[in-house]
Amino acid sequence: MVILIHVIIALASIGIASFTFFKPSIKRLAVSYGFIVATVASGTYLLLVSEGDILKSCLSGLLYLTVVSIVTIATHVRAHRLAEHSIRTDEE
Repeated sequence: MVILIHVIIALASIGIASFTFFKPSIKRLAVSYGFIVATVASGTYLLLVSEGDILKSCLSGLLYLTVVSIVTIATHVRAHRLAEHSIRTDEE
């Protein structure tokens, strides 16, 4: 059951990170960060309680974390640029 919840959280995290990239906001970024933390936490729990192949699990987790982190960082930069552009437009 925990594995299913973990997978659902991870897939939702990817979806939220992608959506947030196209429609950036501070609240959406916070939700995206929350889902990343929830995925890492549930994955860590699964590693601690399971007797499976740890190396395979860790590599999958690192791949997920890398992709979602890149998208989230790009979103953060994009949101900052949009806010900066909005401020400059208001000043003119």
